[in-house]
Amino acid sequence: MKIILTLASVLFFFCMNNAQTKIDDDISPAFLNAKKGIYWALSNIPGKKTKIENDLIANDKLYTSVKLQKEIGGIKIESTGYGESISVTIIVYRSYDNLKKEGYIKKIEEPQIE
Repeated sequence: MKIILTLASVLFFFCMNNAQTKIDDDISPAFLNAKKGIYWALSNIPGKKTKIENDLIANDKLYTSVKLQKEIGGIKIESTGYGESISVTIIVYRSYDNLKKEGYIKKIEEPQIE
């Protein structure tokens, strides 16, 4: 009886490990596409506009939807990456000081609050 219980436990953990690997493999392309959206937004910070939205499309396929919004003290980037039937959303906040240090902007322009 102990042998059957041990064998069942080993099979259970093997199946669970395979399931986790499968999910990781499925999530990975969507996560990479979301990261590409973050890099795109950081490279395209608008000078005067306070908000931009863009979809990154190639070969008639939507890879990423990106939203960048200027806030007081920094920016907020929301990037949703798609891969097959999975979507992953990453939200990044960056201060204007850090963006200037990292070379993404030259001068700090605070948005006007209306």
